Amino acid sequence: KIAVTYVEWAGSNWQRVIVPWTAIANRADAERVVEQLNAHPPDSARRTSISGALEFGSDLFAESGFQGVKRVIDISGDGPNNQGAPVNLARDIVVSQGITINGLPLMTRGGFTGAYDVNDLDRYYSDCVIGGPGAFMIPVNDWTQFPEAIRRKLVLELAGPGSPQRAADEAADPPMVLAQDKPIVDCQVGEKMWRDRSWMFDSR
Repeated sequence: KIAVTYVEWAGSNWQRVIVPWTAIANRADAERVVEQLNAHPPDSARRTSISGALEFGSDLFAESGFQGVKRVIDISGDGPNNQGAPVNLARDIVVSQGITINGLPLMTRGGFTGAYDVNDLDRYYSDCVIGGPGAFMIPVNDWTQFPEAIRRKLVLELAGPGSPQRAADEAADPPMVLAQDKPIVDCQVGEKMWRDRSWMFDSR
């Protein structure tokens, strides 16, 4: 069985626990978690602090009350870090605690881009966000891919290395991408974009 908690996040001080730590050992347990998720439509807020979400998530393990053989933060977002600590530094601190970070970058704007979007968000996640033993991310290019991407990610995290199901999901499309040892992407790109465009919000 596994224990899960679900958190919505935005800026560095905006995190909200939607599903508190819950043990899932059977289908009924899983359906109760689904009911809690469905009871709270997703909210939105300004800014993107992946580093804040990682720090908040790592703290949650200390109060879970569960002992597990593996600890994983699954983080999903549609843009780069633009508030709080540098994301790669926050990632390294979390990974040093024995926590693996997997990712689900959402590139779902259908060709439309905003002022704070980056090209190749999947590469940003692989270079700057995910980390730890066996860390990986699965990009989502269209909302129709989202349910299957979630299912695949859970299978890859929970199935044993020799599992036929794991082998099938590793070979599926879109591809699973492993963490990069030597980042090529500028992990400060989100902060620089926010700083360079902040004049748009100044008042005289």
